Amino acid sequence: MTTTHFGYKSVDEAEKAKHVRGVFDSVAPKYDLMNDLMSMGLHRAWKAFTVMVANVREGYQVLDIAGGTGDLALAFSKKVGKSGRVVHTDINEAMLRTGRNRLLDAGVVLPTVVCDAEKLPFPSNHFDVVSVAFGLRNMTQKDQALAEMNRVLKTGGKLLVLEFSKVAPPLEKVYDWYSFKVLPKLGQLVAGDDASYRYLAESIRMHPGQEELKVLMKNNGFGHVDYHNLTGGLVALHVGIKC
Repeated sequence: MTTTHFGYKSVDEAEKAKHVRGVFDSVAPKYDLMNDLMSMGLHRAWKAFTVMVANVREGYQVLDIAGGTGDLALAFSKKVGKSGRVVHTDINEAMLRTGRNRLLDAGVVLPTVVCDAEKLPFPSNHFDVVSVAFGLRNMTQKDQALAEMNRVLKTGGKLLVLEFSKVAPPLEKVYDWYSFKVLPKLGQLVAGDDASYRYLAESIRMHPGQEELKVLMKNNGFGHVDYHNLTGGLVALHVGIKC
């Protein structure tokens, strides 16, 4: 049996997706509210920066992976125009349903697909931009997922990975205190679920740091990779170009 991490726990690789699905089934109804509370609204600025760096143009084909409640998909849909298309995907049906309903409420109809990022059901060399925000750390085989993202991108296409990363050393103590003392209590108070937000804090610590992820992206087909630290490294936006 091959094991992998689920937060600080070791689980069977084949079981991780089920555990992650359970977390997001639980948090989906309060996901947007909790994002605003736990980031003090900063997640909106991080995503706005991602959209700016993506530089999506009219006619672009865009794939939003782990798109959840649809923040990026909605923003990209305003850029691609009538001749472009944004595909909104997530492995978790509850999250995707919440996002689809939110998009419909905004008057936006997009293709919505439940799919695994490690086995994307899309043709090769198809998309101009692929995005994944706060989803890569939950994937079991990150290298396989990155290789799939590379496969579906056109040559010269751009991958944007927005993810929690390694915070600057002066912020480590206060960040640890907030992550393990405040965040689970906030999750319990607002979402009735402290365990899922404890997993969130643990999964961030198990995720590759800025330089490690840069190397992982290069090893899976991206010829040029750079990253931008946001909010003292709390979050990093990695940008990879398929060469």
